[in-house]
Amino acid sequence: MRERSLEAIEGDAWGDAPAGATRLISTVHELRRKAIGTLAVEDLRVLIGQRVGVAVLVPLALDILERDPLAEGDFYPGDLLSVVLRRVPADYWAGYPGESGRLDAVIAAVDLDEVEVDELRAVLGDFRSAGEG
Repeated sequence: MRERSLEAIEGDAWGDAPAGATRLISTVHELRRKAIGTLAVEDLRVLIGQRVGVAVLVPLALDILERDPLAEGDFYPGDLLSVVLRRVPADYWAGYPGESGRLDAVIAAVDLDEVEVDELRAVLGDFRSAGEG
């Protein structure tokens, strides 16, 4: 499946971005045509951040985060984890309890002293607190 694109997996070809589309929209349209196994951390960050292909891409993002919880796209160490925490809808986690458990393990593995970005540190703290309740 990793050699197939989101368009092929979902059976929904978006085609080219509309004329005058923003760079972000154009990028999303392009990334939907790439084989998912070739998507870089930044590509996953962008697509998940736009809530595109979540059911297909979150497991790939978790594969990366399990190896490196602070995997970095173009912004800062941990930006992939940040987008997974902030942009993946709660109903996804409810529908995929195995993936939710994987995320919990990633969060537990992060040393907050190594997190450079205050926003990510706060989000991680919130998730850890919610898990204790």
